[in-house]
Amino acid sequence: MSGLSFSDIPSLFGYQFMQYAIVGGTLAAATCAAIGLFMLLRREALIGEGIAHVSFGGIALGLFIGVYPVYTALLLSVIATLFITWLRRRGIANSDAAIGIVVAFGLSLGLVLLSLSGGFNVDLFTYLFGSILTIDTQDLATSVGLAVGVLLFLLVLHKEVLSITFDEKAARVSGIPVEKINFAFSILVALTVALSIKIIGILLVTALLILPGVAAMQLRLSFRGTMLFAIAASVISVAAGVTISAVVNVATSAVIIFVAMAVAAITTVYSRLGDTK
Repeated sequence: MSGLSFSDIPSLFGYQFMQYAIVGGTLAAATCAAIGLFMLLRREALIGEGIAHVSFGGIALGLFIGVYPVYTALLLSVIATLFITWLRRRGIANSDAAIGIVVAFGLSLGLVLLSLSGGFNVDLFTYLFGSILTIDTQDLATSVGLAVGVLLFLLVLHKEVLSITFDEKAARVSGIPVEKINFAFSILVALTVALSIKIIGILLVTALLILPGVAAMQLRLSFRGTMLFAIAASVISVAAGVTISAVVNVATSAVIIFVAMAVAAITTVYSRLGDTK
């Protein structure tokens, strides 16, 4: 959208595509920040990377068979998340090895399907790198449904999830259904990745899961404060990224990540300066 200046920003929000981008982006940002913070605390941040790569195979599958790609990506993401959990619980492979296995599967599946369909196309690049400004009604409806489900789960069961995160054995002794909640949390991770594919892209979704939480944790706030700051940082990153990219005509997903990195850098410097006083 070349030829615009920052003084044109208010008028941009009169366009439906911009409204969809902000609403969908805000939902994805809040969900990624909330799930991502728990993933960081559980030391499972790279699971998001593995699931994102599996979703590449899911997207390719959807495009190949003519089904809405987010649905097939969601299906494969859920299966991969449960498979990683199963490998870890059974002692067959540790987290790194399990993630490596699903990454290899997802990329291989995607490449095979791409070869059969004649190679890369515009639709696939949209999901690889994100295209938040092209969100349509179906994308928005899917984002709303997934985000509401994920955030409601965390709102209702955040105490239980937090207890399991910090001391799983104690949580089990206290009567918390650890296995069921861990199973549900694994599903939520897959849902969150699927929700964010069209927003930020397969290749960058892990950054949106990790960076807001990293930024918030530098400030050493209470858990509630850390969660709220992470969500705020994520939402601001997406809103600023969408607005800046629309004006200067550059890749939206990349700008979103650069803003999120800047927020993390600022909080880190602020924290370190506070330590020296």
